[in-house]
Amino acid sequence: MKSSITTKLAFLTILSCLLFSNTWAANENTKTDNSFKEEILTALEKRYSRKSFEADFTQISRLEALERNDMASGHAFFSHPGKMRWQYLSPEQHEIITNGKSLWIYRPSIKQVMTGDAKSFFPAGAGGAFLSDISLVRKNFTIHLKTNTPNYVELSLVANKKISDISSILIRISKKNTQIERVTTYNIYDDTTIFEFSNIQFNPINPGVFEFIPPSDASIIEMN
Repeated sequence: MKSSITTKLAFLTILSCLLFSNTWAANENTKTDNSFKEEILTALEKRYSRKSFEADFTQISRLEALERNDMASGHAFFSHPGKMRWQYLSPEQHEIITNGKSLWIYRPSIKQVMTGDAKSFFPAGAGGAFLSDISLVRKNFTIHLKTNTPNYVELSLVANKKISDISSILIRISKKNTQIERVTTYNIYDDTTIFEFSNIQFNPINPGVFEFIPPSDASIIEMN
Protein backbone atom coordinates (compact mmCIF):
# COMPACT_ATOMS: atom_id res chain seq x y z
CA MET A 1 0.00 0.00 0.00
CA LYS A 2 2.81 2.41 0.91
CA SER A 3 4.55 1.81 -2.43
CA SER A 4 1.35 2.33 -4.43
CA ILE A 5 0.54 5.60 -2.62
CA THR A 6 4.06 6.95 -3.11
CA THR A 7 4.09 5.93 -6.78
CA LYS A 8 0.73 7.60 -7.42
CA LEU A 9 1.90 10.81 -5.77
CA ALA A 10 5.05 10.69 -7.86
CA PHE A 11 3.02 10.91 -11.06
CA LEU A 12 1.31 14.11 -9.91
CA THR A 13 4.30 16.23 -10.79
CA ILE A 14 6.04 17.64 -13.14
CA LEU A 15 8.72 19.83 -15.30
CA SER A 16 12.50 19.91 -15.24
CA CYS A 17 15.10 22.55 -16.32
CA LEU A 18 14.85 25.30 -18.92
CA LEU A 19 17.28 27.83 -20.29
CA PHE A 20 15.60 31.13 -21.11
CA SER A 21 17.29 33.90 -23.05
CA ASN A 22 18.99 36.61 -21.03
CA THR A 23 16.20 39.03 -21.94
CA TRP A 24 13.64 37.01 -19.97
CA ALA A 25 14.11 38.95 -16.71
CA ALA A 26 15.23 42.26 -18.20
CA ASN A 27 13.23 45.32 -17.09
CA GLU A 28 10.66 43.02 -15.48
CA ASN A 29 9.54 45.76 -13.06
CA THR A 30 8.07 47.69 -15.99
CA LYS A 31 5.91 44.76 -17.11
CA THR A 32 2.47 43.67 -15.98
CA ASP A 33 2.06 40.25 -14.40
CA ASN A 34 0.35 38.99 -17.55
CA SER A 35 3.05 40.20 -19.92
CA PHE A 36 5.80 38.84 -17.68
CA LYS A 37 3.98 35.50 -17.41
CA GLU A 38 3.61 35.43 -21.20
CA GLU A 39 7.36 35.89 -21.67
CA ILE A 40 8.06 33.01 -19.30
CA LEU A 41 5.62 30.71 -21.10
CA THR A 42 6.94 31.64 -24.54
CA ALA A 43 10.52 30.94 -23.47
CA LEU A 44 9.42 27.67 -21.88
CA GLU A 45 7.74 26.52 -25.08
CA LYS A 46 10.71 27.53 -27.20
CA ARG A 47 13.11 25.61 -24.99
CA TYR A 48 11.07 22.44 -24.50
CA SER A 49 9.11 22.00 -27.72
CA ARG A 50 9.81 18.53 -29.13
CA LYS A 51 12.96 18.17 -27.02
CA SER A 52 14.47 15.24 -25.11
CA PHE A 53 16.26 15.62 -21.79
CA GLU A 54 17.33 13.73 -18.69
CA ALA A 55 18.02 14.75 -15.09
CA ASP A 56 18.71 13.53 -11.58
CA PHE A 57 15.82 14.08 -9.19
CA THR A 58 14.97 14.01 -5.52
CA GLN A 59 11.40 13.57 -4.31
CA ILE A 60 9.64 14.28 -1.01
CA SER A 61 6.03 13.08 -0.70
CA ARG A 62 3.98 14.35 2.23
CA LEU A 63 0.88 12.39 3.31
CA GLU A 64 -0.87 14.99 5.43
CA ALA A 65 -3.45 12.74 7.09
CA LEU A 66 -0.73 10.38 8.32
CA GLU A 67 1.78 13.17 8.98
CA ARG A 68 4.35 11.13 7.07
CA ASN A 69 7.12 12.12 4.68
CA ASP A 70 8.53 9.66 2.12
CA MET A 71 11.82 10.47 0.36
CA ALA A 72 13.21 9.04 -2.86
CA SER A 73 15.76 9.85 -5.54
CA GLY A 74 16.83 8.68 -8.96
CA HIS A 75 17.24 9.60 -12.63
CA ALA A 76 14.56 10.47 -15.21
CA PHE A 77 14.31 10.67 -19.01
CA PHE A 78 11.73 12.64 -21.05
CA SER A 79 11.02 12.79 -24.79
CA HIS A 80 8.27 14.21 -27.01
CA PRO A 81 5.51 13.16 -27.24
CA GLY A 82 4.56 11.69 -23.86
CA LYS A 83 7.59 9.46 -23.29
CA MET A 84 9.09 9.12 -19.81
CA ARG A 85 11.28 6.81 -17.77
CA TRP A 86 11.66 7.35 -14.02
CA GLN A 87 14.43 5.24 -12.51
CA TYR A 88 14.10 5.23 -8.72
CA LEU A 89 17.39 4.27 -7.09
CA SER A 90 16.68 5.02 -3.42
CA PRO A 91 15.27 3.87 -1.04
CA GLU A 92 13.82 1.12 -3.25
CA GLN A 93 14.82 0.41 -6.83
CA HIS A 94 11.91 0.48 -9.27
CA GLU A 95 11.05 2.03 -12.63
CA ILE A 96 8.10 3.81 -14.23
CA ILE A 97 8.21 3.67 -18.05
CA THR A 98 5.86 4.91 -20.75
CA ASN A 99 6.20 5.24 -24.52
CA GLY A 100 3.21 7.58 -24.59
CA LYS A 101 0.75 4.73 -25.08
CA SER A 102 1.63 1.89 -22.71
CA LEU A 103 2.70 2.20 -19.08
CA TRP A 104 4.89 -0.18 -17.07
CA ILE A 105 5.81 -0.06 -13.38
CA TYR A 106 8.60 -2.53 -12.62
CA ARG A 107 9.59 -3.57 -9.10
CA PRO A 108 12.53 -5.97 -9.37
CA SER A 109 12.63 -6.73 -5.63
CA ILE A 110 9.29 -8.53 -5.83
CA LYS A 111 9.53 -9.48 -9.52
CA GLN A 112 6.37 -7.58 -10.41
CA VAL A 113 5.33 -5.56 -13.46
CA MET A 114 2.16 -3.45 -13.46
CA THR A 115 0.89 -2.45 -16.91
CA GLY A 116 -1.81 -0.09 -18.14
CA ASP A 117 -2.83 2.62 -20.58
CA ALA A 118 -0.69 5.75 -20.26
CA LYS A 119 -3.42 8.14 -21.36
CA SER A 120 -5.76 6.83 -18.67
CA PHE A 121 -3.10 7.25 -16.02
CA PHE A 122 -2.02 10.72 -17.22
CA PRO A 123 -5.27 12.45 -18.30
CA ALA A 124 -4.91 15.87 -19.96
CA GLY A 125 -1.16 15.80 -19.43
CA ALA A 126 -1.39 15.35 -15.67
CA GLY A 127 1.63 14.34 -13.74
CA GLY A 128 4.94 14.37 -15.55
CA ALA A 129 3.28 13.89 -18.94
CA PHE A 130 3.53 17.56 -19.93
CA LEU A 131 7.28 17.42 -19.35
CA SER A 132 7.41 15.49 -22.60
CA ASP A 133 4.80 17.63 -24.42
CA ILE A 134 5.07 21.25 -23.31
CA SER A 135 2.06 22.33 -25.41
CA LEU A 136 -0.19 20.67 -22.81
CA VAL A 137 0.61 23.43 -20.30
CA ARG A 138 -1.30 26.18 -22.14
CA LYS A 139 -3.85 23.73 -23.51
CA ASN A 140 -4.95 22.11 -20.25
CA PHE A 141 -4.07 24.49 -17.41
CA THR A 142 -4.93 27.99 -16.23
CA ILE A 143 -1.62 29.64 -15.37
CA HIS A 144 -0.96 32.32 -12.75
CA LEU A 145 2.18 34.20 -11.77
CA LYS A 146 2.27 33.18 -8.11
CA THR A 147 5.52 34.64 -6.75
CA ASN A 148 8.17 37.02 -8.06
CA THR A 149 11.23 37.43 -5.84
CA PRO A 150 14.79 38.65 -6.56
CA ASN A 151 15.94 35.02 -6.85
CA TYR A 152 13.07 33.14 -8.48
CA VAL A 153 9.56 33.23 -9.88
CA GLU A 154 6.78 30.69 -9.34
CA LEU A 155 3.98 29.73 -11.73
CA SER A 156 0.81 28.10 -10.48
CA LEU A 157 -0.96 25.65 -12.82
CA VAL A 158 -4.61 24.76 -12.23
CA ALA A 159 -6.21 22.11 -14.46
CA ASN A 160 -9.04 23.38 -16.66
CA LYS A 161 -10.81 20.05 -16.20
CA LYS A 162 -10.90 18.10 -12.96
CA ILE A 163 -8.01 15.66 -12.66
CA SER A 164 -8.18 12.91 -10.06
CA ASP A 165 -6.02 13.59 -7.00
CA ILE A 166 -4.56 16.84 -8.26
CA SER A 167 -5.58 20.40 -7.42
CA SER A 168 -2.60 22.50 -8.50
CA ILE A 169 1.07 22.48 -9.49
CA LEU A 170 3.66 25.05 -8.49
CA ILE A 171 6.81 25.54 -10.59
CA ARG A 172 9.77 27.48 -9.19
CA ILE A 173 12.14 28.99 -11.79
CA SER A 174 15.55 30.33 -10.76
CA LYS A 175 16.46 33.79 -12.02
CA LYS A 176 20.16 33.05 -11.58
CA ASN A 177 20.34 30.31 -14.21
CA THR A 178 16.78 30.43 -15.65
CA GLN A 179 16.10 26.80 -14.79
CA ILE A 180 13.13 25.18 -13.10
CA GLU A 181 14.62 24.18 -9.77
CA ARG A 182 11.54 22.84 -7.99
CA VAL A 183 8.10 21.48 -8.80
CA THR A 184 5.45 21.01 -6.12
CA THR A 185 2.13 19.26 -6.66
CA TYR A 186 -0.91 19.45 -4.40
CA ASN A 187 -3.94 17.18 -4.22
CA ILE A 188 -7.42 17.62 -2.75
CA TYR A 189 -6.28 16.06 0.55
CA ASP A 190 -3.49 18.66 1.03
CA ASP A 191 -0.85 16.03 0.28
CA THR A 192 2.19 17.38 -1.53
CA THR A 193 4.99 16.02 -3.69
CA ILE A 194 8.14 18.05 -4.22
CA PHE A 195 10.58 17.30 -7.04
CA GLU A 196 13.98 18.95 -7.35
CA PHE A 197 16.00 18.40 -10.53
CA SER A 198 19.75 18.62 -11.09
CA ASN A 199 22.38 17.67 -13.70
CA ILE A 200 19.89 18.36 -16.49
CA GLN A 201 21.03 17.49 -20.02
CA PHE A 202 19.18 18.22 -23.26
CA ASN A 203 20.27 15.52 -25.69
CA PRO A 204 18.66 13.05 -28.13
CA ILE A 205 17.56 9.90 -26.29
CA ASN A 206 17.33 6.44 -27.85
CA PRO A 207 13.60 5.60 -28.28
CA GLY A 208 14.34 2.17 -26.79
CA VAL A 209 14.75 3.84 -23.39
CA PHE A 210 10.96 4.28 -23.34
CA GLU A 211 10.11 0.67 -24.15
CA PHE A 212 10.00 -2.23 -21.70
CA ILE A 213 9.91 -6.01 -22.01
CA PRO A 214 8.92 -7.66 -18.70
CA PRO A 215 11.38 -10.29 -17.42
CA SER A 216 10.20 -13.84 -17.98
CA ASP A 217 10.07 -14.54 -14.23
CA ALA A 218 8.01 -11.42 -13.36
CA SER A 219 4.32 -11.51 -12.46
CA ILE A 220 2.15 -9.21 -14.60
CA ILE A 221 -0.67 -7.14 -13.09
CA GLU A 222 -3.06 -5.22 -15.35
CA MET A 223 -4.10 -1.79 -14.04
CA ASN A 224 -7.63 -0.63 -14.85
